[in-house]
Amino acid sequence: MIVVVKMGTSSVTDADGSVDEAAIEKLCREVADLKVVGHQVVIVTSGAITAGLPALAKLGMGRDRPTDLATLQAIAAVGQIRLMRVYNDVLERQGLAAGQVLLAPLDFTHRQQYLHARQTLARLLELGVVPVVNENDAVADDEIRFGDNDRLAALVAHLVGADLLVLLTDTTGLLSADPRLDSQASLIEEVIEIDHQLEAVAGGPGSARGSGGMASKLAAARIAAWSGVAVIIAAAARPGVLAGAVAGEVGVGTAVRAHDRHLSARKLWIAFAIGASGTLVVDAGARAALSERGSSLLPAGVVGVRGDFSADQAVEIEGPDGTVFAKGLVRHPSHQVARWIGRRTSDLPGEGVTEIVHRDNMVTLT
Repeated sequence: MIVVVKMGTSSVTDADGSVDEAAIEKLCREVADLKVVGHQVVIVTSGAITAGLPALAKLGMGRDRPTDLATLQAIAAVGQIRLMRVYNDVLERQGLAAGQVLLAPLDFTHRQQYLHARQTLARLLELGVVPVVNENDAVADDEIRFGDNDRLAALVAHLVGADLLVLLTDTTGLLSADPRLDSQASLIEEVIEIDHQLEAVAGGPGSARGSGGMASKLAAARIAAWSGVAVIIAAAARPGVLAGAVAGEVGVGTAVRAHDRHLSARKLWIAFAIGASGTLVVDAGARAALSERGSSLLPAGVVGVRGDFSADQAVEIEGPDGTVFAKGLVRHPSHQVARWIGRRTSDLPGEGVTEIVHRDNMVTLT
């Protein structure tokens, strides 16, 4: 079995921002236990920026997290080497070799980059190396990034053809309510389908040090599930959490079932990893053509445009009942789409591209 394990910032660093070597030691010991019985493991880690803050504080910068991109990237560069030193040393004590892999969104959206990344990770696993993956925060553009490493972990799970994604956090899993507000909150042991009601339960970020929270873990679980990967959301501190997750132990955390339909990496990215900049409202005929026949969206089927978007940005596609049923990359800016509403292709001027959203850049979500 190929297992991808993600450790968040709140789990790999302590309250002072220092790398929590004990937490990484526990994780790597459990990874070693899995490898002994024949499993292959990829670690996706967060924490580079948080780990870099104490080092720069000694240079007089202070411990408050800055907001400008250049400084954050510099801190990530300092923190990444500190973080990887710990992973390298701890895995080496377990008799294992670590291999650092830094990824960016372009590695998933460009086919050649995707193939290179997959080849590298596959070879590392073949060699018995434990890949330790992080986003390339030191050079990532603030406008073109994963946003949090939960999504990165889900995309890596797809990339390596994982059987299981384990998202480790500081809670026991997805709870029925916020335990800080409801003492009766209980663990949701299994999720069949992630819907809006479940997303409402997840709420927002749960830690000041982390960028995700349970909402981002559900978003990642959805990405993984739609690529055929089962997911466990569980507590990093739980003894034997990885062995329990692999064994399918009931109550080890929240289990999210894999979806029957599998999407490509590019369509996973379009569907779940980039935000929508607007909405296209279509008529019943267009909805049927997109959902049932896999057609491209043409101007004749569009009845409304909301939002201000540019060409190549993501948009949601909404049916006449107000339900969003698809998402895609639009080929024309919002002002041009608005002028073309309801018009047949033969009525449009020029010889240019007339599809509003091409089927290769569209995902139906129902």
